[in-house]
Amino acid sequence: MNDNNPKPKPRLRLRVSPTAESILRSGHPWLFAGSVREQNREGDCGELAVVFDRNDCFLAIGLYDPDSPLRLRVLHAGKPVTLDAAWWSARLESTLARRRPLFDAGTTGFRWINGESDGWPGLVLDRYDTTLVLKIYTAAWLPRLAEILPLLLATLKPERVVLRLSRNIQEQAAAKFQHHDGEMLHGTAPDGPVIFLENGLRFEAEVLRGQKTGFFLDQRENRQRVGELARGREVLNAFSFSGGFSLYAARGGATAAVDLDISTHALESAGRNFALNQADAAVARCRHETVQADTFEWLRDTRRQFGLIVLDPPSLAKRETERAGAIAAYGRLATDGIARLLPGGVLVAASCSAHVSAEEFFSAVRQSAQRAKRAFTELTTTGHAPDHAATFAEANYLKAIYLRL
Repeated sequence: MNDNNPKPKPRLRLRVSPTAESILRSGHPWLFAGSVREQNREGDCGELAVVFDRNDCFLAIGLYDPDSPLRLRVLHAGKPVTLDAAWWSARLESTLARRRPLFDAGTTGFRWINGESDGWPGLVLDRYDTTLVLKIYTAAWLPRLAEILPLLLATLKPERVVLRLSRNIQEQAAAKFQHHDGEMLHGTAPDGPVIFLENGLRFEAEVLRGQKTGFFLDQRENRQRVGELARGREVLNAFSFSGGFSLYAARGGATAAVDLDISTHALESAGRNFALNQADAAVARCRHETVQADTFEWLRDTRRQFGLIVLDPPSLAKRETERAGAIAAYGRLATDGIARLLPGGVLVAASCSAHVSAEEFFSAVRQSAQRAKRAFTELTTTGHAPDHAATFAEANYLKAIYLRL
């Protein structure tokens, strides 16, 4: 017997609860550990596992993760398929085809792949000009990088590819797979932030260590709307991060833009983004100010008033137990923001908390406006950007509401 050529393992087979069968048939991309009723052997991280229904018929296939309560990330459900090179190539092409009509040469920063909603569960791919940032949220993708990366390189031909890892898998990635957050998968590391275009404006993205993949690409359309509402107004951009809303407001004709954030690093980035766009006459005319402070405290204590206020805090509910507190906090923010608005002013309030529904968030803001006893008009509500589309309930997180007082 030749021990150097062990028999290949049989395909990992799972059977699940009746409820889980129904959920998978509906197209949901997650199978939790508690729903697995039977499997033929122990599974390895990243291997393909097939789910069979109670009649021994193929139900779904996905990436298995033995170390996560989210045990299987579904790649395909329905009729049996072979996940070979041709399948992966077709999956990528269908994903890219949905993005190509969305952007012209004036936008070189956007999301190519949006995880589960594009059929790539636990994986996102963002473009920043000639740099791609691949962020993964499950260790199950790590053994697949050697398979996926050549496909991305051949199709998109980037200058570089940066690997970003969700915080919860970084230790496992280093110990088991020798990968780390900020690793260069292709090309050389940039010597500073990467510059990209968004609707003709220049921005920097900190692709190696920045939040998310380096920039908040999901607020692009809301930034554009703020720019259209800003003419002749003084604008407050609360929780400003790197000043995206302010820069759009400046180009739209705002007389002044105040970036308010607790992070010095974020405010310095906002200053650099304004400097990158000084060739635009409207941006150059706009007075740009940065304020380092806790936004909740500053809004409560200031007496300054503005013609347009953007409230775009980080997630206030990272888990379900924080939902009620987050709803109350959104209400307080809206109340304090409305108090700082000039007559005819516009409030733009946004939430990225998945555990707070759109209706809960909108209701909190509307109730704050009603309690202020100021007449208001609801201009619009918005959701996900087209390159961040959400196809199942848990993927919905972004919402914004526009009120004119």
